[in-house]
Amino acid sequence: MQFDLRKFIVSGTKPYTAEFQCDLSAKDFAGARIEQPVTARFEAVPDGEEIRMTLRANALVHGECARCLDPVEREETVQAEWTVRERDLDDPDFDLPLNEKGHLDVDEWLCQEFMFQIPTVLLCSADCPGLCPRCGKKMAECTCPPAEAEAEPADARLAILKSLLN
Repeated sequence: MQFDLRKFIVSGTKPYTAEFQCDLSAKDFAGARIEQPVTARFEAVPDGEEIRMTLRANALVHGECARCLDPVEREETVQAEWTVRERDLDDPDFDLPLNEKGHLDVDEWLCQEFMFQIPTVLLCSADCPGLCPRCGKKMAECTCPPAEAEAEPADARLAILKSLLN
């Protein structure tokens, strides 16, 4: 969705509200995916010389647990607010995706907000034990003996170091 922000700042007198669909399935969010289209709500409200903009959306995020590699699904919510003045549009460091004509790319803004919202490390649960480093099975299914039960170190030449730990 494109929003003519420059024109709205100059001539907007009434609030503008839009509900739109955004397809983010082609985007990669640090290994996570948003497979279904997202319904987002955008609002721009004139407030004197400023425009207050809000962007809200919910999405079902799919990924893998960083510890056990099980599939993970979780809902993420974006709630972003931004205040803009006319002079901000000419600032080269303006953070919102704006083209040279002053049109705001609301889809790209939504994508950026989800990029910040979705954790880079997804977990199936906070106490996920992960995978066994020896056999590669999930720790709950692993039958390997505990590391402390091994009498010999991996290399016999390092046995002297083990005695220093005791």
